[in-house]
Amino acid sequence: MDNKADHSYQATHYDIIIAGAGCAGLSLLYSILRSPVLSSQKILVVDKSFEKSNDRTWCFWETHNGKFDALVCKKWEQISVHKNEFSTTLPTAPFTYKMVEGIEFYKHVMDFAKQFTNLHWQEAHISSIDTINEEAIVYWEGGAAQGRKVFSSIFPIDDLYVISQSKQSTPFLWQHFKGHLVSFEESVFDDRVARLMDFNVDQHGATAFMYVLPLSDKKALVEYTLFSKTLLKPEAYSQAINHYIQANYPAIPYQINHEEIGAIPMTTQSLAKSKAPIYVIGTLGNAVKASTGYAFQFIQAQVDTIVSNLEQGGPIQTEVQQTRHQFYDAVLLYILYHDLMEGSEIFKRIFEKNSIETIFKFLSNTSSIWEDIRIMRSLPTKIFLPAAIKVLFRRG
Repeated sequence: MDNKADHSYQATHYDIIIAGAGCAGLSLLYSILRSPVLSSQKILVVDKSFEKSNDRTWCFWETHNGKFDALVCKKWEQISVHKNEFSTTLPTAPFTYKMVEGIEFYKHVMDFAKQFTNLHWQEAHISSIDTINEEAIVYWEGGAAQGRKVFSSIFPIDDLYVISQSKQSTPFLWQHFKGHLVSFEESVFDDRVARLMDFNVDQHGATAFMYVLPLSDKKALVEYTLFSKTLLKPEAYSQAINHYIQANYPAIPYQINHEEIGAIPMTTQSLAKSKAPIYVIGTLGNAVKASTGYAFQFIQAQVDTIVSNLEQGGPIQTEVQQTRHQFYDAVLLYILYHDLMEGSEIFKRIFEKNSIETIFKFLSNTSSIWEDIRIMRSLPTKIFLPAAIKVLFRRG
């Protein structure tokens, strides 16, 4: 962040400062407070607002009960993928696909945190984060705080837009989306199946699909998602959702209960570097799967590593994307960015030729080299191999 803040304030001292109270910041806070070794440390959380709304829905897959299982509002053991005449429904075993609403996550962590008197909250817009005498100092209008370690997830969205439009050798796409939580007057959904990707929508010259998560036979989150270089006009997302509903569930009355909208960077380039005593986490800390935009479980893995490092008193590691899988992500991004193959065809082939267990492991960066080879063999060699060589030698 910039270094132009007013440095005249007397800074209160903390062991740990968390800058940003989104998914990454609150996940880290929750894990620190659950640690017998760390829970008594003096902690400050700084964010521009603690008035949270249901602005996000996170979906992920697990083979077991996780630490946020109590917050899961719906689970699916089947997913489906659709493209023209191709339509498949696959069992997710041994995984379960899970959904957590943002508002329940925020409320759960904040309610849990209220019992800790060593935790302090500061509602303010952070102006800069600097280093001072081997520690870090966070400035905001009217105040400052000094900490032995600062964990920041704050990155102005305007800065991301600048990066996405700049000339660079590393491809940068956006995963952008808008979702409508809709309720129908009649039964229309099979709530046993999550429609992971339905490519039978306007592609807008990119990769686009509808994502349908049925919460009951009458209620679902219907989300229009795209992977592209630029964002759409706000009204285009709603038009696509309305058209999809009319095409698939004609003449059945429904109402929109809630909307969510967002944009996630898809890139293998580093957005920011961790350097003691300031560490970047979440999207800023590259805890996003570059080829898909999935982040929730990578954030949890990042948080678990950080907490383990803090407990042991060793160096802090924030990297969660392993080199081999980063390479695969870079190749897939290269293919999408340079329009070498339609994204809908890439994902159709992957789901057509592989088990969902292999796919979920690949998307989780936990697949073996042999499973990786099976995934990559789903794509035409004449497209994949030249792209891999380009990425390997960093030629664009």
